[in-house]
Amino acid sequence: MTLNQVIEALVFASPKPISIKEILAALRGAGEQTEALLQREYAGAKEPEVRAALVQLQAEYEATGRAFHLSEQVSGWLFITTADSSPWVRQLYPEAKPTRLTGPQLETLAIVAYRQPVTRADIEAVRGVAVDGVMQVLLDRSLVKIAGRAELPGRPLLYRTTEYFLQHFGLKNTDELPNSSELKRVALPTAQVLAEISKPKEAPAAGNDSQPATPNP
Repeated sequence: MTLNQVIEALVFASPKPISIKEILAALRGAGEQTEALLQREYAGAKEPEVRAALVQLQAEYEATGRAFHLSEQVSGWLFITTADSSPWVRQLYPEAKPTRLTGPQLETLAIVAYRQPVTRADIEAVRGVAVDGVMQVLLDRSLVKIAGRAELPGRPLLYRTTEYFLQHFGLKNTDELPNSSELKRVALPTAQVLAEISKPKEAPAAGNDSQPATPNP
């Protein structure tokens, strides 16, 4: 077998997305357990070599018009069926109903994805409505997570997308979001921070002392 075929078999057999490090570990493990020259040769494969093989396999599937393709996601590589085959593939899993997000949920998720980390107040400034219920749904579905607190009065929570968000939408990172570089530069409304919270107290004006004056003898 060629190295490409071995890697193809590993991706196919893996029950979850398989990373390049896991592929390298499998190649090394097979080489250590045998005296077969081919397995020992592949045990010395390096990361660039494995990545090149994956990219080549990916191109071959695309060129031959298969009903599946090799996809790199945030947690590794896996085979996925094409969108065109979904009407038939869905019949194999009638109980697995896809969970759809509502318009407000998608809008809120998009704001978090493009402007993360972001506070709830800034999200509400963009949308113009309260997002408490929507944010809770996104948190419950593990699409959004709490990422600390902002250095602002009241220390509001910051939110960002999760690794599951990337897996759900088939992304390696947020730079692969549509029009990512352009939309991240667009100026959006932000929440107004009350100046009174951080404004230093003014000293009482001269001649306006609240203490009663002491009469002269």
